[in-house]
Amino acid sequence: MPERLPPPGPSFLREHVLATSAGRNLSVGMSQPTTTDDGWWLAIVWVTDDDGVVSFVDLAPAGGPRPEPPLVRLGPSLAGALSGMILEDAGRLCIRLATVVPADDPTRPWRVPAAVRTAFKWEPMRAAAMLPNELAETVLAAFRRSAEALARP
Repeated sequence: MPERLPPPGPSFLREHVLATSAGRNLSVGMSQPTTTDDGWWLAIVWVTDDDGVVSFVDLAPAGGPRPEPPLVRLGPSLAGALSGMILEDAGRLCIRLATVVPADDPTRPWRVPAAVRTAFKWEPMRAAAMLPNELAETVLAAFRRSAEALARP
């Protein structure tokens, strides 16, 4: 894997500023969302600096990354931030997250670019009450807050 990936493209929405625990300001962007035939809402979200997509290590606590993969913390945080919007099916929230690039070394899961494929099924009434750009903006803001929370021990 190259040291840095370029941003996946221009952000569909105005990028958000993410402040790291090290005092750096990073940018959070999102691809244009699409919807599959079976109702999954899909987008890629990422965190960049001037050199490209940063590593999840750049978002880790000052004391270093935790032992579990970053998505173990990012997933519940993102689901909580979008509480009430994500469809629940058979007692499970319809949310799927995956890094765009798998880790080269599974024992070092934070050493992977902070670019995430996201997939959601929305509560029909909530989704119908929001414009598509409002929905995307809500997801981008929730991802930014969840990525910032990765720095908390």
